[in-house]
Amino acid sequence: MLTMGKDPQKKKVLNNLQSEDSLLVIKTIKELRETGNSSYIPVLIELLHSTDNPEIKQKIIRLLGELKYSDAIPRIVDAIQDKKYASELKELVSVCWENGLDFSQYLSLFVDLVIESEFMVAFEAFTVIENMSGKIDDAYKAEQVEKIKAAMETAPAEKMSLLEDLEKIIPEIREQTEQQF
Repeated sequence: MLTMGKDPQKKKVLNNLQSEDSLLVIKTIKELRETGNSSYIPVLIELLHSTDNPEIKQKIIRLLGELKYSDAIPRIVDAIQDKKYASELKELVSVCWENGLDFSQYLSLFVDLVIESEFMVAFEAFTVIENMSGKIDDAYKAEQVEKIKAAMETAPAEKMSLLEDLEKIIPEIREQTEQQF
């Protein structure tokens, strides 16, 4: 049982998320979407992992894909890096481009996912990189391109075009400015 201190509201939310009553769980997820508190992300990801209810899974993925708070980024990255959530990896990676948050400081993680993961996860990670905009050091970008070039020597054919495209995309990642025309 996950606990979050003595805050009665948090205790109630956690109890509701862990309820056997799927309607109560769904209602609680809906309420969390409206209140926007990133501290519940680890609990939601655990629920995504443990539930067999497709509607609950879909509601959690939708909530994660609509996040707008940057403090959610490390929580999602932690889950992506946790082998426990391997069966949810594709969904966890896809929410990173869907929510539009800045994951540019984790470029290396997403490059590794493209190189090492099965195709659908690799494709989602590619999409995260493709949508990245942030201040990324040129030397760091060059390092990632070298990693991609090395991976191309042994990459399966299905991933080759992703890697070739990444090799061109990464050097072009720019910090997004207010006025882009």
